[in-house]
Amino acid sequence: MIERLPSVLAGSDAQLLLRPRRALTAGQFGIVFAILAGAMWAVALATFSQGNVFAPAFALLDSALVAVALRWAWRLGERYELIAWGERWLEVRRSTQPEPAFRAHPYWVRLRVARESGQARLLLAACGEEVEVGAFLSDEERLDLANQLKQLLAVASGRGQSADHSLR
Repeated sequence: MIERLPSVLAGSDAQLLLRPRRALTAGQFGIVFAILAGAMWAVALATFSQGNVFAPAFALLDSALVAVALRWAWRLGERYELIAWGERWLEVRRSTQPEPAFRAHPYWVRLRVARESGQARLLLAACGEEVEVGAFLSDEERLDLANQLKQLLAVASGRGQSADHSLR
């Protein structure tokens, strides 16, 4: 998901917040876990009543693994990338890094769209440094981001027609 934010950082013109789409809310994840765990325990108790003494231990282990897997999937949805720009800088910040992953003057930043195994990769490059942005976005969203970044870089570097054609 690509979200345009107003300027929050000192000296920035605007920001793009990139986040992966989530299929479920936190409550819905809880409901999915409850349904899966309930089904596991129903089968485990039914087989335990027929003499399988290991079924409850397996259900406990399986419930724990499903809980860990769902929690991991939820945590992956919390990551983000923030692309912020000002008159003299463009930077990429990631939720997993305290320092910017990329910072350069917008005039020198070039956007490269690479196709690998049918997927578009967006790479920002300047001064020998290159960083991929939006890797967790869908292919369609990455192409939309590429168009927005092309407009942003054209305006920020003075290659665009005017500031009125900036991202909206």
